[in-house]
Amino acid sequence: MKKLTLISHVLCPYVQRAVIALKEKGVDFERIDIDLAQKPDWFLAISPLGKVPVLKVGDDVIFESAVIAEFLEDTVAPALHPADAIKRADHRAWIEFAGVLLSDIWEFYTATTAEAFEKKRQDLTQRFERLETRIKADPWFDGAAFHLVDAAYGPVFRYFDVFDAIEDFGILTAKPKIARWRKTLRERPSVASAVKPDYPARLKDFIAKRPSHMAGLLLQAA
Repeated sequence: MKKLTLISHVLCPYVQRAVIALKEKGVDFERIDIDLAQKPDWFLAISPLGKVPVLKVGDDVIFESAVIAEFLEDTVAPALHPADAIKRADHRAWIEFAGVLLSDIWEFYTATTAEAFEKKRQDLTQRFERLETRIKADPWFDGAAFHLVDAAYGPVFRYFDVFDAIEDFGILTAKPKIARWRKTLRERPSVASAVKPDYPARLKDFIAKRPSHMAGLLLQAA
């Protein structure tokens, strides 16, 4: 395969998805972190949406994490999607659900008022209740095998590792399958190594610098 270069940001959850897929497939790649607040011209020239991740395959460019994952699935063994077409479609749908969760999480920790914060807390609680009814967590999303859908949720739960250090928001309370799956994901080498060791400190610093309700809670917890 041509040289692979992943353009990333240290906090981006979608980058983490791509990193997990690359690591699960045992692919060698170079990772280049950029500052999204000051995007380099060379990056804007190759990223049509100005977002990470971007995967360079030799001189070719692939953007969007889901597309990168599907490219890797098409070109590199082992397969991380189920062989059955219906199960594969179901997993892709739940990967989209993970994307909705990430959007909700962003709105949760950037909410500027207590009311907006509580609304997103309730939204997230309900979404995770729905997820709890679907997953097997034995030990992975659909049983014994790790799939791309599992990779999509590693970054979701990583947020809560940081949130839990601020306060117990009750979002994941009384969801035993999610608790089991979350722990197993945290211990998966590809998931654990998808971020740098200082990720929690960087995320807390990012939250603290925003005019948000959670920033106030973080200050109180310090």
